Amino acid sequence: MKFREYPDREMLMMDLADQISSELRMALETHESASFCVPGGSTPGPVFDMLSGVNLDWGRVAVFLNDERWVPEGHERSNTTLIRERLLVGPAAAAGYVPLYADAPEPEAAMERLAAGIEPHLPISVLLLGMGADMHTASLFPGADRLEEALSSRAPVLLPMRAAAAGEPRITLSARVLQGALSTHILITGDAKRDALERARHMDPLDAPVRAVLSEATVHWAP
Repeated sequence: MKFREYPDREMLMMDLADQISSELRMALETHESASFCVPGGSTPGPVFDMLSGVNLDWGRVAVFLNDERWVPEGHERSNTTLIRERLLVGPAAAAGYVPLYADAPEPEAAMERLAAGIEPHLPISVLLLGMGADMHTASLFPGADRLEEALSSRAPVLLPMRAAAAGEPRITLSARVLQGALSTHILITGDAKRDALERARHMDPLDAPVRAVLSEATVHWAP
């Protein structure tokens, strides 16, 4: 794990956006396409705002989420809505968006169809993750019903996930897919999350799921 500390959040967001755009550009120089896997939540919003205006061949970039709540696009809890409003605008609107939601009552009914959309874009070129104070990342929550399966080296691309802390049912990329990313960044802010990160480094992934992706990650933190 690499740890980068910034004096303030504005500098963190600017530097991280610059690193991600550089990595995507490099990926496109050596491959026909690139993939950018992103988190939901409000914290990465400024990074998305900056990236959306970057002069990049976005038409060759596939964008998809780490995880999604099982709610339709337009719902206030939808991560897809955030991505469409903050990232897939301006020049970045030309990127291809690969959904993690389908019109079905439960995520299990659409798992194979959604996984088939993700598989052509693996391994992930650039992965951006967040982390909760409970040490979850994507929808790999401590105590989640299928966490052990999601952490397995034989896990499928996508899994449905339910946990008390998650609220709605979720769909998430497995740890195996996240670990396969060519470049991994984790964005956290505040003292509570830094403390959680330090604890996670010495814990079992079943208790601290973010531990499963730390070894190859660069963690970006500001107070």
